[in-house]
Amino acid sequence: MNLFAEFHSRISCAIDELSESGELPKGIDASRISVEPPREAVHGDLATNAAMVLAKQLSMKPRDLAEKLALVLRSDEEIAKVEVAGPGFINMRLEPTAWLNVLAEVLNRGDTFGQSEIGNGRKVNIEYVSANPTGPLHIGHARGTVFGDALASLLEKVGYDVCREYYINDAGAQVDALARSAFLRYREAQGEDIGIIPKGLYPGEYMIPVGRALAERFGKKWLKAAEDEWLSPIREFAIDAMMDLIRDDLTTLDVNHDVFTSERALVEGGMVDNVLAELKERKLIYTGILEPPKGKEPDDWEPRPQTLFRATSFKDDVDRPLKKSDGSWTYFASDIAYHRDKFSRGYADLIDVWGADHGGYVKRMVAATDAVTEQGARLDVKICQIVRLLENGQPVRMSKRAGNFITLRDLVEEVGAGVVRFIMLTRKNDAPLDFDLAVVREQSRENPVFYVQYAHARCHSVMRIASEVLPEIQTETEELAKANLSLLTNDAEIEVIKTIAAWPRMLEAAAEAHEPHRLAFY
Repeated sequence: MNLFAEFHSRISCAIDELSESGELPKGIDASRISVEPPREAVHGDLATNAAMVLAKQLSMKPRDLAEKLALVLRSDEEIAKVEVAGPGFINMRLEPTAWLNVLAEVLNRGDTFGQSEIGNGRKVNIEYVSANPTGPLHIGHARGTVFGDALASLLEKVGYDVCREYYINDAGAQVDALARSAFLRYREAQGEDIGIIPKGLYPGEYMIPVGRALAERFGKKWLKAAEDEWLSPIREFAIDAMMDLIRDDLTTLDVNHDVFTSERALVEGGMVDNVLAELKERKLIYTGILEPPKGKEPDDWEPRPQTLFRATSFKDDVDRPLKKSDGSWTYFASDIAYHRDKFSRGYADLIDVWGADHGGYVKRMVAATDAVTEQGARLDVKICQIVRLLENGQPVRMSKRAGNFITLRDLVEEVGAGVVRFIMLTRKNDAPLDFDLAVVREQSRENPVFYVQYAHARCHSVMRIASEVLPEIQTETEELAKANLSLLTNDAEIEVIKTIAAWPRMLEAAAEAHEPHRLAFY
């Protein structure tokens, strides 16, 4: 039970009661009323702006309306005191029975306490991780992975129908570089001395097993073949190998996606051509020359005629190129088709979780989504700022191409999946985060995970000691649910219950704001 939602309902009932008695008109829209904790605890347990919100539509003074509402609310058996404050705020202090009723629900519902249906089964697609299939995941991927997965679970908890999706970027130049790297390791597995891996390829040792697997699969078939013969099959083989590696990495962090969508499949299936042809028919694509940008030049600006998307028609700053100078589609073109694909699968609520280096890409993607769904979909892009991996305060450097990075798997094996997930949520996603390996190994207050675990251990210690001192007391949850809760009258006890009672409201607020870090802060 969300106590705040419950009293929102009771305030609405008070308005209806005043309407039925003729003191207020009927048909009042109370949707904008809020019920929240007051800023200062001395003012009570709950506060509402009902009178402030409704006064204008009722042509009344807020304080006069507040007095009418307060009179009705004072008859509620679970409200000990109602006061009108300032220009028309209503503060309420609850009877202890209201809090004890919440505790009874906690004991009866267990892990499902806080679960709600505010999502009403609405479909939401969350695309997260989506790392290029060119190597194992590293700590730089961990934050978006945890953020996306926690947000998905949070939305499910409050009644949304969530699809966890991974977009495989398998159509760009980086996967050709992957294929060439795999081919070198394939030659190496056949006994050749390949020397130093050329610049621009992937030298990491994780490519060695791929080369061996290629040798086992194809033997010497490709050794003397031209690149145009082996590039495609080896690219496909290497991508599959990398995606298997990435899936295994995600499993160590308890992350499982429902859907994996291939960029190459969208391109080769004609989705990009079809969607852009539709935009062209709607006169949202044209050929033109962009004005030179002021300040720093964006990566996609060229002083030549280009195929452009009218992004400025959808609140972007400039129109955006869709084709490269070699005539191939840009990543943006594929992304437009991909977001249309998600919408066509029935998802009107889209959430993309991106890294900090994609911040400049947000406006164009929101604009494109508005265009291809004719504003039928809502896209919320969540940017996860960088994670600085430290050891005793000193940076640990990573580079996927150099192959000397700390993998996500290494990190999880070092400190545990739960620790990684919790630490990644100890800052809001748009703030940089320091992950100090030395700190998370400490058993001190400096380590937030240890502090939470310590509190959990203390709770169990209390229950254990209670069983020893009072052996006749049953401490199982189902037995505690039958206990006489009215004995809990101490102010400290009630304060603990109040904190527990805030859980459902916090869950709903975090879900609606797409801010799973609130879980760690709670």
